[in-house]
Amino acid sequence: MSKRIYVGNLPYSMTEDELREVFGEYGAVESVNLISDRETGRPRGFGFVEMTNGGDEAISALHQKEVGGRQLTVNEARPREPRRGGW
Repeated sequence: MSKRIYVGNLPYSMTEDELREVFGEYGAVESVNLISDRETGRPRGFGFVEMTNGGDEAISALHQKEVGGRQLTVNEARPREPRRGGW
């Protein structure tokens, strides 16, 4: 079963390929999704990584690790809460 991991405090210059490489050292990365602002398209400094294996090891090793001059926040992602309102 895959593990969805939240990664926060990312350098704004980080690409999905770079993040995939960082997490790939600990196991198989299924997908990477960096979140960007809807209006400006600029990175918001966080994202999600899905790993088929090695997720727990990646969380332990990368939480508070400095990457690109910033200390990462890495933990298991919480389930997405439904949004209120709507169009």
